[in-house]
Amino acid sequence: MDSSSHPAKNKKLPPRSAKKKISKSKVSAARSAGLKALRQVFNGQSLSAVQPHTTDVLQDSRDRGLANELVNGVLRWRWQLEYFISCLLKKPLKAKDIDVQLILLMALYEMKECRTPDYAVINESVELVRKSGKKWAAGLVNAVLRNFTREKEKLITSIDDDSASYSHPQWLVEKIKADWPQHWRQIMQANNQRPAFWLRINQLQYSVEQYMGLLAEQGIEFDEAASSVWRPTADHALKLSHGIDVRLLPGFSEGALSVQDVGAQLIAELLDVREGDRVLDLCAAPGGKTCHILERYHMLDSLVAVEVDEQRMLRVSENLQRLKLGSRAELIVADARDPEKWWPGEKFHRILIDAPCSASGVIRRHPDIKTLRRDTDIEPLIRLQFEILMSAWQMLEPGGELLYVTCSIFRDENQNQIKNFLAKSADAREISIDMDWGEACEHGRQLLPGEHAADGFYYCRIKKAG
Repeated sequence: MDSSSHPAKNKKLPPRSAKKKISKSKVSAARSAGLKALRQVFNGQSLSAVQPHTTDVLQDSRDRGLANELVNGVLRWRWQLEYFISCLLKKPLKAKDIDVQLILLMALYEMKECRTPDYAVINESVELVRKSGKKWAAGLVNAVLRNFTREKEKLITSIDDDSASYSHPQWLVEKIKADWPQHWRQIMQANNQRPAFWLRINQLQYSVEQYMGLLAEQGIEFDEAASSVWRPTADHALKLSHGIDVRLLPGFSEGALSVQDVGAQLIAELLDVREGDRVLDLCAAPGGKTCHILERYHMLDSLVAVEVDEQRMLRVSENLQRLKLGSRAELIVADARDPEKWWPGEKFHRILIDAPCSASGVIRRHPDIKTLRRDTDIEPLIRLQFEILMSAWQMLEPGGELLYVTCSIFRDENQNQIKNFLAKSADAREISIDMDWGEACEHGRQLLPGEHAADGFYYCRIKKAG
């Protein structure tokens, strides 16, 4: 998770007169780890998969903070930073020189957004490029960064395209503009913000008021005003004022809380489970919504959670055990599109589909999405979502309800997907979601990124004729 602090801003820095003393300083562990993490993300791996063995293994908390600050900063602002590089270089770097490009990106971000003295950033970047085996580029890196210190303001004001200005790949700029012509600026600005740190208090153990008391006793700040905006819809959501290691939160290991965005917490409420209901949770990993359903609806008959990825299902199991809910859910590793292989035939009263999607609504929480996602990824996801919808529908009891959810803002994955499904399902009708949050769509409701500090989610309730 992205650090909510600015370690480079908080660190006590040497006076500029110390320049000569550090001219031969060693490269910091933070910058070396940051380069390693970015190299792997640019090679196609997700940041969440990379962090545990790159930045998170750093022993010093200040190094971890700086490394994650640089990595997340580069992934957020890559397209603007690359614009600066294109202006400062006489010719583009070759693909084989990706390390030089990444070192420049880290340095430009730090010089633009952090309080580290420019000379210190330049010095470390030159040493890092030498350490990475690109000694020939040391002079180039030095010249580019020194030029940036002189031309910074001019370069910033020279930006004349939306991709660089809002730091999104061009295809994503065009798609957001097409889908949300009235909100595209708001969405892209929200995508570049740091994510809020939301907790879901386990109501089987504490009320929100009781848990706020525990936080106050330990001096951990929370934002009651921002949290109260969502009540009663998300009545156990609590926003912290700053990010924190979850292990330091009172009662975490005993299951007193989970970390979950408030947009995801709306799902359990919208599922509207009744006493004695059989519930099916499809695409269940990592288990946050599975656990919330069990916390929220202690009177349900049974809950079956299905996930195709065995390793991700382990996360569901771990969360259930930590929250002391393990005995209340049946976990099945299977493909949601192929129910004849795992479904015994008893139909469900409520089905949740947290569909695989582009994740275009959670970019601020996962900035690597802007680098990893391609426009060609969307059509296969749409086909997959539709297949899951049609398979789930046959498992729904007449009179039952299905809740379709994505963390996408793209209409083709959301309202257009549902429009197609309704057209091909004569026994399906939409249940309106009338709330004071989000945007009403032709079908369903869209919560846009950043609204009341939430991530972006789409929700649609569908009832089966009884």
